[in-house]
Amino acid sequence: MTHHVDVHVGKRVRHRRWLIGMTQQQLAQQVGIKFQQIQKYETGANRVSASRLWDIAEALDVPVSFFFEGLEEAQKGDADKKSVPADLMGDKEALDLVRSYYAIPENQRRRLFELARVLSDVA
Repeated sequence: MTHHVDVHVGKRVRHRRWLIGMTQQQLAQQVGIKFQQIQKYETGANRVSASRLWDIAEALDVPVSFFFEGLEEAQKGDADKKSVPADLMGDKEALDLVRSYYAIPENQRRRLFELARVLSDVA
């Protein structure tokens, strides 16, 4: 049976890996394990040891604490379920949108952000 902390950590691994455009195979190679093990970590099926989490954090260029961010809120269910899906960063489409957004030059990105804000206020 999976533990909610293991599931949360796994989602954060997947989130960061997708955000930087890294495949499970690439992460596994950097950490020195098979990609199937990365799959098990990302689903929470297997627990990540402290030393392995350290290696994953280095490979993904984040502090170890990154994997625990939002854990209390997720546990309490404080997310605004009406307007934002609970696992927004676990959604590939949302991550692709974020990547595309940051690929836009900053001045155009600001204007796009303001447009989105106005449109969301109207809806």
